Amino acid sequence: MNIEPITPHLGAEIDGFDLRDLSGDRAEQLKEMFYTHRVVVFRNQDLDRDAHKSVGRVFGELHVHPSKKAFGIKGDPEIFKVRAEADTVKVNGGRWHMDVSCDENPPTGSILRLLELPPHGGDTVFCDMTRAFETLSAPIQRMLVELDACHDGQRDLRWYGLTPDPGQTYPSWVHPVVTAHPVSGRPVLFVNEGFTEEIIDMSYDESRSILGMLFDHVARNPGLQCRATWEPGTVVMWDNRAVQHFAVHDYAPHERLGERVSVVGQEPPVAWGRDRSGA
Repeated sequence: MNIEPITPHLGAEIDGFDLRDLSGDRAEQLKEMFYTHRVVVFRNQDLDRDAHKSVGRVFGELHVHPSKKAFGIKGDPEIFKVRAEADTVKVNGGRWHMDVSCDENPPTGSILRLLELPPHGGDTVFCDMTRAFETLSAPIQRMLVELDACHDGQRDLRWYGLTPDPGQTYPSWVHPVVTAHPVSGRPVLFVNEGFTEEIIDMSYDESRSILGMLFDHVARNPGLQCRATWEPGTVVMWDNRAVQHFAVHDYAPHERLGERVSVVGQEPPVAWGRDRSGA
C-alpha cells in the first residue's frame, strides 16, 4: 500500500488498498486513514453499490438524505445521486458546504464514487476547517467560540430552486459556530455557505457580515485547501465534521454522474472553547 499526502496538512492518496476487502484488521486500518488524513482518495477501486455501502457501514449506520425524493434513487434511499448533465447550471455540491449540517447529528463522513466522468475537470476541493479557525485573528476567535448559528435545509433547497413536496419536511438545527472534533478534540469552524442561515441573537446585518467574512475566508484561501482529482476507479471519502467541500463545475457540456453514501452522526456537535465557569 502506498500513501501519498496531497498537502502537508490535509488529504492523502492511497493506492494498493482494496476497499472490497475489509476483513481482519483492515476495517481499523481504514478508520485510521480516515481520522488521520480527513480526506482520503483511493485509486484503482472496483466497487459496486453494495460494496460501496459496506464501506460506509464500517463507520456506522448509513444516512438517508432529507431530500431523497428529489435526488435519491427509488428503492435505495441510502444512495444519494450526484448528477450534472450538459445543461445543468447548479450542480450538486456547487458551493462550499458540509453535508447536511442542518441535521441534529450531521453525518460523520461521506464516501463518493463517480460512475461517469468528464474527460477533463470535475475536481472536488476540500477545506480544513480546523486551520480555517486557527488562521483567524485572536479577537475573532474569541468572539466566534461564544456564538451559535442556525443551519437550515431550506437554504440549500432555495439555492437549487426547489420547494418541498407536500408532506416533506427539512431539518433546521442550531449548532455552535466553533465545535470540538469528536475524535481529535481540536476546534472546527462549523459554518458553511450551503446550510448556515444566521447567527443566533444577532441582527440580520451583523449576522450577514460575519458569515460573509467566514464564507470568504474558506473560499479565498487555497492554503487551507486540498484538491481531489478523479479518474476511473477513484473513491473519495471525507470527514464531514472536519472539512468542507466544493464540486468544481468546469466541464460543461460534459456530464458527471456519481453516487454517495454518508454515515449517520453519533452525537450533536459540541462547542469548543467556551468558558462556563462564570469567572
